[in-house]
Amino acid sequence: MTENQLPRRWAGLVFISIAVSLIIVDSTIVNVAVPSIVEELDISSTEVQWVQEAYTLVFASFLLVFGSLADRFGRRRLLLTGVVVFGAASIAAAVAPTGGLLILARLVQGVGGAMILPTTLSIINATFRGRERGIAFAVWGSTIGGMAAVGPLLGGWLTTAFSWRWAFGINIPLGVVIVIGVVLTVAESRSDRVERIDGIGALLSVLTMAPLVFGLIEGRTYGWWTVDTVPTIGAWTWPFALSPVPVAFALAVIGLAAFIAWGIARQRRGRSTLLAFDLFGITSFRNGNIAAAVVSLGEFGIILALPLWLQFVVGFDALQTGLLLLSLAIGSFVASGVAGALSGKVAPVWVVRGGLLAEVVGVAGVAVTIAPDAAWGPLVPSLFVYGLGVGLATAQLTGVVLADVPPAASGQASGTQSTSRQLGAALGVAILGTVLFSTTAGVLASALDDRGIPAAQRDQVVSQVVDSAGAAIAGLAASPDTRDLATDAREAFSDGTRAAAFTAAAFLTLGLASTLTLGAGAARREPHAASTGETV
Repeated sequence: MTENQLPRRWAGLVFISIAVSLIIVDSTIVNVAVPSIVEELDISSTEVQWVQEAYTLVFASFLLVFGSLADRFGRRRLLLTGVVVFGAASIAAAVAPTGGLLILARLVQGVGGAMILPTTLSIINATFRGRERGIAFAVWGSTIGGMAAVGPLLGGWLTTAFSWRWAFGINIPLGVVIVIGVVLTVAESRSDRVERIDGIGALLSVLTMAPLVFGLIEGRTYGWWTVDTVPTIGAWTWPFALSPVPVAFALAVIGLAAFIAWGIARQRRGRSTLLAFDLFGITSFRNGNIAAAVVSLGEFGIILALPLWLQFVVGFDALQTGLLLLSLAIGSFVASGVAGALSGKVAPVWVVRGGLLAEVVGVAGVAVTIAPDAAWGPLVPSLFVYGLGVGLATAQLTGVVLADVPPAASGQASGTQSTSRQLGAALGVAILGTVLFSTTAGVLASALDDRGIPAAQRDQVVSQVVDSAGAAIAGLAASPDTRDLATDAREAFSDGTRAAAFTAAAFLTLGLASTLTLGAGAARREPHAASTGETV
């Protein structure tokens, strides 16, 4: 990096953070808009999950691929490409006339997002050194924590004042700002080691993630072992009594084994690999990735359930939901100041542990508060504590994971740790979504049985409530004949949301336990200052 480029790097960090905001805001803004999407496009609860998961699945599947491509072809170049792809897909999502086309647009958004996230981390890792790198990671992480909650507020306002379609349209002006800012302030960087991309490894990584997430989402629909609902695609019908879900899980296990075996074999031959397996010899990198994956299981999954419950059960509109979740954003922003005050005084691993403890307390507090007649007041402190924990844990954990990684391998390392987070997020949304809807279905069916509702009518009501992700509750409440059933549905959906929240708290507790493998001594070490193999 030349001297005249140095003053621009902090300005560049601003636009890199805005780029992260683009994909994080989009991920969370959709959560608040989902109820309006359900009503306008008449999509099912499974499609609701796929509106989320189509993006997350592709996002997680391609992070490793684009992390390696960024090292080879230029990190700024790939970042700009990702922003353009993301913006174009956002236009398609904003004008989508059906749920299927919206899901397709979300798939393309996932490709763009997968180009953006690892390159922002890689640019930071290659540009900043020592304490400055820690500050840069803190800004990056606080942006994620803050935007995860600002997104619902923005989405609530846009959805209420205009339309859910503007929740996607807002990405266009943001994308223009990012492109102009990055071109003006961010220097290009790449690795000098020009090697062929591991195409087979890339394919195997996708073939591992896709069936895994598919199985987790579709298990409650098609059956976890035998077929409950026969899958059909056009004129083709699934011909077996065995559900496609265990087949998908088996394919994911085979894909993972093949990916690992292929990568290790290529590495032994001295050839490039999609994932630098030798990096897992670095203790902070290996254990940090495990912790990041487990933590993300709990952090992001609960965001799917809360807006649905708040709007369809409690009766909030989209703007009120966003305003309530603003307390989470405030907690995240407060955390950035706390993290700055603790810098150099407390080992990052202890900040991570403190943040995760706050997350557990916050999510558990939300779970205890959930009820059909819940008020907003008791929810605010729990969400604030949760946001405080997210802000503390996210940035510091990223710094711990990448602290000892040589800059020459920053692209692969960034892609790996981003993949760990997104894998956890994808599994979290799938698992907690399944907990939410399965619990709701079971509790509601039991309540209707207690009322003596005939089986056919019971199954119809359960299907209406679950398949609409709760939107059908208002219709039940509007009719005097089904008002009591609406009461049962609200109770059941609250039980499902509570179960999802406690499941998230359990995952976060497991993530906290996994940080015990991150030594404080290792976390205190300064990041590598070498720049071998870097051209900036």
